[in-house]
Amino acid sequence: MIRRTRPVAGAIALLAALTAGIAFPAGAAAGEPTGQDAPKVDLVLDVSGSMRAKDIDGGSRMAAAKQAFNEVLDATPEEVQLGIRTLGANYPGDDRKEGCKDTAQLYPVGPLDRTEAKTAVATLVPTGWTPIGPALLKAADDLDGGDGSKRIVLISDGEDTCAPLDPCEVAREIAARGIGLTIDTLGLVPNAKLSRQLSCIAEATGGTYTSVEHQDELTDRVNDLVDRAAEPVVTPVATEGAGSCDKAPVLKSGLYTDREEFGQQRWYRVELLAGQELRASVSVAADRAVRPDHGLLVRAVTVHDREIVRGEATGNGRTDMVSTGLRYPKPELEDDDSGKPAAETVCLGVTTSFSADAGVKTTPGLPLELTVDVVDGPDDASDVASFGLGRGWWLLGGLIVAGFLAGLVWGWLSRWRVAVWRTN
Repeated sequence: MIRRTRPVAGAIALLAALTAGIAFPAGAAAGEPTGQDAPKVDLVLDVSGSMRAKDIDGGSRMAAAKQAFNEVLDATPEEVQLGIRTLGANYPGDDRKEGCKDTAQLYPVGPLDRTEAKTAVATLVPTGWTPIGPALLKAADDLDGGDGSKRIVLISDGEDTCAPLDPCEVAREIAARGIGLTIDTLGLVPNAKLSRQLSCIAEATGGTYTSVEHQDELTDRVNDLVDRAAEPVVTPVATEGAGSCDKAPVLKSGLYTDREEFGQQRWYRVELLAGQELRASVSVAADRAVRPDHGLLVRAVTVHDREIVRGEATGNGRTDMVSTGLRYPKPELEDDDSGKPAAETVCLGVTTSFSADAGVKTTPGLPLELTVDVVDGPDDASDVASFGLGRGWWLLGGLIVAGFLAGLVWGWLSRWRVAVWRTN
């Protein structure tokens, strides 16, 4: 069966699956929900001079941020280790070099003492520059270690003032570390340039960007992100696809991550028993500037290179992620002489057609996420493979017959009414 999905729909479906926590069979070997270590959140607050502006509910941006932080600290779940980092809070001078070093840990990431944290927040006064890039690097170090969820929540009212250290490149560097850290961003003013920068930072790590203009919106959004950090997450398992199926790694049900270079094809293998169904989905994120037209193809083939099914999707540059998937139900077969059920090795090939202009780095490859799910197949696998309708064929057939009969009745009534009208 061929299933094609549009990039945005596939990205949303993948994001929903990751948020909810994908349920795999008991024997899953990868992508199990983690939770051995406490979730960690680092709130990174812009305390630059522009935070003095009084345009949020009649008060200053700094006052709104302080009030929001106080309410967030009260509502933080006990199991979350929370810290607060500032940028632009200490250096009031004009030396750009010194201003771009101005980031400090106001409250260390760890078990939360609400009174101590609130006291620290109360001392903040809008002061200096906006070194977003350096602050993100330090915040990533604050959260280093452990296998629990890690989240940075960046709150700013202006663009970074410390170029050429591009905050987007910093976020991509953090994502490339593979430590499972997500950066969410919030902008305090509706500014197009700020929105582009904060969106780029968030997208690089799979986070979200939100524009807020009121103190209660800020409180609600930060509370939501802190609560989300406490939810169980699925951590992808790093794997490395091969250039051919015979050398490919064997994958079981789970969530995997890999990197694929521009225009490359990577192969993975899945063992499938008779009566089981393979479900696979792939997402590739453009974590750097690429040309608008690109595509993604995933194929399930036999070891003899006979294609079984494929899924494909194309992108037009409007989204930084493209996703697709496929399903292959293996029909039940009679046991052979050995008494063992018939098995099959399915080769999964993932091909990308991304391209970039000269000067754009091609290594490391683009981040790829592969979801593999092997489940018990339906009663009649061949029926499921029939255009994706499965047992819905019965309903479709019934609707066709009902429509045909209704058409006949309506036609007979119409002719009768015309005949009566002519007679009268």
